[in-house]
Amino acid sequence: MFDFANQAYTLLIITVIFGDVFTRLIVGPDVGQIDQYRHGNLLWSIALAASYALVVLTNPMAGAVMDTTRLRKTFLFASYIACVVTTACLWLIEPGWIVWGMVLIIASNYFYAMGESFVASFLPGLGPREDLGWISGFGWGLGYVGGLVATIFALLFLGEVSEANFERIRWVGPFAAAFFLLAALPTFLYVKDRSRIRPKASGQSYLQLGWQRIRQTHQALRDFDDLKRLMGSIFFMMAGLYIVISFAFIYGAQVIGWDESVRVIMFVTVQLSATLGAFFLGWAHGPWGAKRTYLITLILWLLAIAAIWQTPALTDLLNALFGLTIEAQYVFLFAGLLAGLSLGASQSAGRALVGAMTPRSKAAEFFGYWGTVSKAAAILGILGLGFLQSVFGLQNAIVFCLGLMVLSIGIGLGVNVDRGISSASRWRAPA
Repeated sequence: MFDFANQAYTLLIITVIFGDVFTRLIVGPDVGQIDQYRHGNLLWSIALAASYALVVLTNPMAGAVMDTTRLRKTFLFASYIACVVTTACLWLIEPGWIVWGMVLIIASNYFYAMGESFVASFLPGLGPREDLGWISGFGWGLGYVGGLVATIFALLFLGEVSEANFERIRWVGPFAAAFFLLAALPTFLYVKDRSRIRPKASGQSYLQLGWQRIRQTHQALRDFDDLKRLMGSIFFMMAGLYIVISFAFIYGAQVIGWDESVRVIMFVTVQLSATLGAFFLGWAHGPWGAKRTYLITLILWLLAIAAIWQTPALTDLLNALFGLTIEAQYVFLFAGLLAGLSLGASQSAGRALVGAMTPRSKAAEFFGYWGTVSKAAAILGILGLGFLQSVFGLQNAIVFCLGLMVLSIGIGLGVNVDRGISSASRWRAPA
């Protein structure tokens, strides 16, 4: 249910609506430039990268303190409330309020990302290791159902992203906040954190305990070579994925020049295909194996990114070969279909593999590192694209994603899942 709820933030604020609002209405066009929104795109990438930098700095410590104190549910609740409040405050931002818009995006996205890691730490305790792929896939698939419901209502009631419609579209922040607030309540009403609270020793702070746990984890990671290799693969995969999440609908508006109706169709296409991809490929962990499923999702990403980059050329080719007059915005829907199939499945598969190769006593801490790796990747991907598009334009800069996915596949091929699971099962905390 938390996956169901928090997708409203990702889709409405980062992917579909507010990113477009920020770059085109809050910042506005660059007068006299061919690509009019390069400045807005760059500021958007800087804001997102800054929020992920804060996650990188604080997530390992938070995970260590959570494992020490057994207060996972309390940490999750605090991040959830903070994200709801800062997201609702986006309503206050007017065109030209660039700094305050960036501040609220940094804050709300930081709390969202921290909660994403906190809730993931519950995964290893939800079932046996061999079922974590299905459980993770089900959660991620349900998340896209939640995002579909939230965004359809938002698109129907809030309308298009335009200067004339600003007074309605600005309600996207409160709408996303309210959906997240209400839909996540079952998590806090029914989920039980079954571990006992561990009191700290007299004269010792939780920060000291956290640093102690982090030092122990660095020493323990020597026994988890395959988990470290997996984290490297996830790093490059997530760098490319965050680019697509943060810029896909901006790309559609600025490069493809789609109509409002096609934007709605693209959203529905991505959500439905992401739901099917997460459910089916989550189930496929059993018959196909976790590593093979993960690598298949990365190959799908390669195809999707190539289709995004070459949408204008593919359109010209189809029209020339078959005598059609199809527009690029409709060919772009095919790229969205491929991206959707791999979007939830790749993240779910990576999360499940981390859970399978993680000792349960280190769950919050190792998932803290997983969150840190993912957000460090986001900094590389989003800032890299932000600066590249400011020089080469948004369409050409998307090639950066292809290189990231190739690196992810190359590293992922070297992961031995069985050996990693065996290491996690044998591991014991030092006396």
